Amino acid sequence: MKVLITGVAGFIGAAAARALLARGDSVVGIDNLNDYYPVPLKRARLAAVEAAAEERFTFIEVDFADREALARALGAQAFDAILHLGAQAGVRYSLENPHAYVQSNLVGHLNLLEIARARPGTLMVYASSSSVYGGNDKVPFSVEDRVDHPFSLYAATKKADELLSESYAHLYRIPLTGLRFFTVYGPWGRPDMMPWIFTSKILRGEPIPVFNHGRMQRDFTYIDDIVAGVIACLDRPPADDGAAKPGGSSAPHAIYNIGNNQPVELTRVIGIIEQACGRKAEIEMLPMQPGDVPGTYADIDAIARDMGYAPTTSVEEGFPRFVDWYRGYHSHA
Repeated sequence: MKVLITGVAGFIGAAAARALLARGDSVVGIDNLNDYYPVPLKRARLAAVEAAAEERFTFIEVDFADREALARALGAQAFDAILHLGAQAGVRYSLENPHAYVQSNLVGHLNLLEIARARPGTLMVYASSSSVYGGNDKVPFSVEDRVDHPFSLYAATKKADELLSESYAHLYRIPLTGLRFFTVYGPWGRPDMMPWIFTSKILRGEPIPVFNHGRMQRDFTYIDDIVAGVIACLDRPPADDGAAKPGGSSAPHAIYNIGNNQPVELTRVIGIIEQACGRKAEIEMLPMQPGDVPGTYADIDAIARDMGYAPTTSVEEGFPRFVDWYRGYHSHA
């Protein structure tokens, strides 16, 4: 199989590319290498992908929100599937720069749907987010729950992506799978996320910001478990059989939660990171941030049933692996 991956220099995109290449697939990867966080980290991820490629990886620097540039970049490329992981990420940054989210997450998503429509037989797996659940107080979060009250613009764009996908699946019978990711972490993670922020500050002896005065839970999901689920969805697109899919569609469009199904207290994770770093954290307790939610918890019954998804990495295993990687990356950076 040959797969087009958007956001291939990103955290999940690069990990998915390495996994697909390792099993013998070919990858065309695109990324605009923007400076939302340091570009050298993105280039280092790309170098790791290229090292595993054996000439089966092609990288193209392009902004998928630029329709004409995207069409030119992909004009000569053939592929069987699209793994659309590129997006403007981050809940808090959406409060500062809303236009970036509309351009990347809405216009960009539409552009990829059009790419799939222009290539009959091409399936697409795309990134949604657990953020779409907003302040849902029913736990665990199920794909059958109503998600009409997003707490952030980022969440609203991800819900809009699901709606755009539903319309394209209905009109053009494109096989589409949306994945609501739950707090992905692990080696090569993003600098704007908690594991990186806490690890860097603890190692430097700086206070760590703990929001909602520590009353937070997250369904932390290790990157290798996430990638296994993503690839399973590439291998098993939804059938165009009129049957109801997870998420409620009768078109070839399925929506799945992809998480660990084990929400963990933030204070427990801080203790694990402290032990891995070999020093105690200085904690700065802060109120809840706008757009944030106190807890997430994924119901993964649907993806377990349909894809055989079964996460195996505990936080006691995963967070020390991240800390080890972080130390090694910065010793060579």
